[in-house]
Amino acid sequence: MKLAKPMFAPHTSMIERMWYFTLRGLAVLTLLYLILPVLAIVPLSFSSSTFLVYPIPGWSLRWYQNLIASDEWRMAAKNSFIVAPSATVLATVLGTLAAIGLTKANFKGKALLMAVLISPMIVPVVVVGVGMYLFFAPLGLANTYIGLIMAHASLGVPFVVTTVAATLQGFNYNLVRASLSLGANPVKTFFNITLPVIAPGVISGALFAFATSFDEVVVTLFLAGADQTTLPRQMFTGIRENISPTIAALATILIVFSTCLLLALEWLRGRNAARAVAV
Repeated sequence: MKLAKPMFAPHTSMIERMWYFTLRGLAVLTLLYLILPVLAIVPLSFSSSTFLVYPIPGWSLRWYQNLIASDEWRMAAKNSFIVAPSATVLATVLGTLAAIGLTKANFKGKALLMAVLISPMIVPVVVVGVGMYLFFAPLGLANTYIGLIMAHASLGVPFVVTTVAATLQGFNYNLVRASLSLGANPVKTFFNITLPVIAPGVISGALFAFATSFDEVVVTLFLAGADQTTLPRQMFTGIRENISPTIAALATILIVFSTCLLLALEWLRGRNAARAVAV
């Protein structure tokens, strides 16, 4: 019979053991502090009450039915699934090209250009929203899908640039040179050699860009008109005017959606790490 491995080495002192349990206890408390407020929304979405209150008087799916039946929520969902994928595609293309160019080239001001590209991730989003409105309004791009997609794409580009640039750090450019020397053109070389290698970084950046666009409310408040209302903006309006459990129902759906995105990112991270070990 195989004996269980002891938790601590024989020479471990009492202070070290107490510190071990203290750190893990603090980690558990931190996780609960972060997760419980989010999970508290889920039961409220199934409440029969017209208010967001505990204890829950009864259980019902009426708020999910109300979410599906509402023209306002359906329009907001349609807009979100127009803007977010479009912004993701634009951000992924621009961010990938920028990351490749910045990684391969060495020129004066490279660090400054990288800082400018990732600045939307660092600058307060309200500042970004005001700046975009002042820039887009004279061009007639405010209150339009094109302007909103461009704005959301600019918020997603930093995530694509950072993830793709990190993936390119271990890329062997001799593969590209070999492909070009054998007669392949640059476009064919990119799609057959470069893209398959950096695909995990590109997909990770695209998922981050999609999540950023899908969740964005501040920039949308500045640039979107009534016809471009997205789900986050509709939630913000609903909370400001009338706190309805319908918002909790949508929040629950978004929690499940975000969890799926997180699991996909974790899967890609593990796949990328396994590939790096294999190489």
